[in-house]
Amino acid sequence: MTLQGKCVLITGASKGIGAAAAREFAKAGANVALVARNGDAIADLAGEIGRSAIAIPCDVSRYWEMEAAVEACHTAFGQLDVLINNAGVIEPIAPLSEVEPDHWGHAIDINLKGVFNGMRAALPGMIERGSGTILTVSSGAAHHALEGWSAYCASKAGAAMLTRCADHEARPAGIRVMGLSPGTVATDMQREIKASGVNPVSALDWSDHIPPDWPARALLWMCTEDADDLVGQEISLRDEGIRRRMGLS
Repeated sequence: MTLQGKCVLITGASKGIGAAAAREFAKAGANVALVARNGDAIADLAGEIGRSAIAIPCDVSRYWEMEAAVEACHTAFGQLDVLINNAGVIEPIAPLSEVEPDHWGHAIDINLKGVFNGMRAALPGMIERGSGTILTVSSGAAHHALEGWSAYCASKAGAAMLTRCADHEARPAGIRVMGLSPGTVATDMQREIKASGVNPVSALDWSDHIPPDWPARALLWMCTEDADDLVGQEISLRDEGIRRRMGLS
């Protein structure tokens, strides 16, 4: 698969799925804009990838910072072709009756408002050109309630619906919008979940999780015409048929 010369902005690019996706898209010939709060981590990753990568320290919960990140893509690479809404947090993990309200709201700011901010910043340019792809990293938690995860479940459910809204509005303009539900992935988030000891997910063994390069490769595949029949949908990596189509089985 090739995305030669395309510009891809990846939020949450400092580690996990985001960092793995940056490497996969760069290998496919894309220019990658790495967005995260950890400026040092994305600077190191951009140095590893080379001239086709730029690092943009950014808090996705602040619209003006995402707007500036999209503008940086236009300045550096001419336009933005693909937006990957990957940034997300699992904390706070706590019962609704005990959770700190400000911490709960901060998770919503990142996991839900961060997706909106990326879409709002990227869509005008994509609509003007009549092309572009927007991918949102979703979760099974968007559709299933879990103890202690009210902020994560609610924000992911909201992001899933926001992705459907974006497809509904932007598909007539030629924009491809999809979600990816990767299942449990061997990243730092799973270490936080394990340490919490809350709900059945924390009891999973590390070997139960898929490697982060699987969703990274899935995101790359979703940018190709092979996935055109799935536009508007949320694709699950738990589906063996989907894995086979992506060459992951």
